[in-house]
Formats: sequence, C-alpha cells, structure tokens
Amino acid sequence: MRAVLLIIILCFFCPGIVAQDVSSIDYEQIYRDLPVPEHQYVHGIDPGEPFDVKQAIWSPYPLFRLTSPLFFKTVTIQPGYYLLTPREHEGKWYILFKEAGVVKYIIPVYDTGIVPELFYYENLPKPKLTFTQKFQFWGLDWIGKHSKDSRRKPIPQTFLEATDLDNNFVSLVIYWGNYRYYTILRTIQL
Repeated sequence: MRAVLLIIILCFFCPGIVAQDVSSIDYEQIYRDLPVPEHQYVHGIDPGEPFDVKQAIWSPYPLFRLTSPLFFKTVTIQPGYYLLTPREHEGKWYILFKEAGVVKYIIPVYDTGIVPELFYYENLPKPKLTFTQKFQFWGLDWIGKHSKDSRRKPIPQTFLEATDLDNNFVSLVIYWGNYRYYTILRTIQL
C-alpha cells in the first residue's frame, strides 16, 4: 500500500521523472553537444573487464552486430561484431566498442537512468530446459544454498535497444545491471 501511495505522489509532483516525452528530445542538439573522447586505453585493454568476467563463463556484455558504418563526428565505426561496455572515465560515462577483447571505439553517453524493476523479466527470453538440465540446475542451487564456498554471484543482466530516429540518427540504449546508458550516433557523416 505504501509503495502504491509513493508512486502516486511521484507521478503527481514529479511528472518529468516518471514519463519522458520522446518527441520533445532534440537529438541533433544532444549530438552536437557531445565531445569526441580524447582518452585511450593502454594497448586497447579495458581495465574493468577482468572484474566483470571473473564470475562468468561467457562474456556478460551485449553483442552488437553492425552491418553498415555508423558515425560519431570524426569517429567511423566500421561494420562488425562489437561487445558494448559502459565505463566511467573522469566522472563521465562512455560506451566502449570492443572487438576481440580490444577497445576499438569510445563513444560518450548523454544520459543514464535506472532500469525499471521488471524490465529484464519481461524482455529477456526464458531458457527452455530439458528435464535433466532442470535437475542439474536444481542440484547446483541446492548445493549453493548449503555451502557458502560454492555460491556463485549472478552476472549482470544486459539488454540492448537500437532505435532508428529522424534525420539519420540512431539511438543506442545499453541496459547493464541496474542502469541504462543512452548514446546517439548517425548513419551518415556530417
């Protein structure tokens, strides 16, 4: 009951926080205001990657397949497969486009937000498991509950949205754990 009352109060007093009108966003001005990143990583290695993949069997980053070039001012992102990783550098957020574990491109983030509570549950596909797979996962969960040494930390859930906008803009929204990161690119170079 308290949660419902809190949501109603937030909707009434802070309508801009709850719902944002997408048509009122000036993507061209946002694109012009974003600076081209000037920092580089030593040998193209992301220093935060070992901490992200320590508990994972496979890469926890969303995979982005690009079939035509995208542009961010003077940066041209060539077609290929990229792992998208959000990283903070000197108080600003950036999206790293990594290919074969090496940072190829760095694109700035213009906005961040919190992922809605049931977003991953509603949008990520549920795995179809056979009876033996279900039994195996049940056994691993049972062991994890009774043995503290064998507990595994869950890897962050991820999701990727790519939206084609007016005037040759492309919006990328990377969902990583509890946060989402917005960036904007172009399909033609200015």
